[in-house]
Amino acid sequence: MFEAVEELLVEHADLEKRLADPSVHADQANARKLAKRYAELTPITRVYRQWRQAGEDIEAARELAAEEPEFLAEVKDGEQRREGLTEELRLLLVPRDPSDEKDVILEIKAGEGGEESALFAGDLLRMYLRFAERIGWKTEIIDANESDLGGYKDVSVAVKTKGNAEPGQGVWARLKYEGGVHRVQRVPATESQGRIHTSAAGVLVTPEAEEVEVEILANDLRIDVYRSSGPGGQSVNTTDSAVRITHLPTGIVASCQNEKSQLQNKEQAMRILRSRLLAAAQEEAEREASDARRSQVRTVDRSERIRTYNYPENRISDHRTGFKSYNLDQVLDGELNAVIQSCVDADAAAKLASAQQN
Repeated sequence: MFEAVEELLVEHADLEKRLADPSVHADQANARKLAKRYAELTPITRVYRQWRQAGEDIEAARELAAEEPEFLAEVKDGEQRREGLTEELRLLLVPRDPSDEKDVILEIKAGEGGEESALFAGDLLRMYLRFAERIGWKTEIIDANESDLGGYKDVSVAVKTKGNAEPGQGVWARLKYEGGVHRVQRVPATESQGRIHTSAAGVLVTPEAEEVEVEILANDLRIDVYRSSGPGGQSVNTTDSAVRITHLPTGIVASCQNEKSQLQNKEQAMRILRSRLLAAAQEEAEREASDARRSQVRTVDRSERIRTYNYPENRISDHRTGFKSYNLDQVLDGELNAVIQSCVDADAAAKLASAQQN
């Protein structure tokens, strides 16, 4: 492991020199690529230097302890610190998801449960919007199909970082664990007898693809236009401005009716389609690689029930990691970090175990 780190230190030093050269920044795309790699290596070099310094401190304390036994406590403290740094270094060396720094398109769809499920989908949307606001991410609702009571039958939102994210703190790095079925247990607003019901909404999270990442041929698309639908009133369009795009080779469909013009809806539908095609290609690559390389937290099966929101007990439970807390009201107000971190930690532990086996 430490031989590999020494090589990374050499690469880090080389990148530092190259980024200090003004001529490198003439090519902005290449400069961004180098800066991203430099940012990835910086935590590794920092922790490794701390680990090496801890080793030197232990040796110095041992020499002193040979004459003065009270220094044995410093040896013990230094060994514990170095052990912690070793574990931290192992985690930093676990291969990262290449999409971690990408922005995402997050889609929420009401499931079984009628209006109650649509209202819960609206609650999930607010939770993610508040979470993004707390972190400082930008959000943009791309498409929305509202229900009669103010919930959402389905809604798509783009979530983006402002500037460059720290390694492991990108939108995809944090939100990729949210894909799956979210179950709610509560007394619905539509329930007159006060009985607790269970319903669900599905969440799909895909890294937003750049045009250059996914090749889409015009002949592979079927584009249909239709009249937008809605809960009623003046918000329903009177022209065929909604757009549905079908990618014929894969059967993947994306639609948008939120914008006023057909052209705008087509552009937004293409954004969603590109992201879905990229996600499908990445999942296919995962399947072809090997089962051992897949995360034990983020599964390919998007229909997996991942979480339960129990309103009577103010409890949230993540079924993949065993995480449980009794601050559901705060989580729904955007305090998602602890829930997501349990997934990040479980994913890192699974990858580390896999790497050690290999």
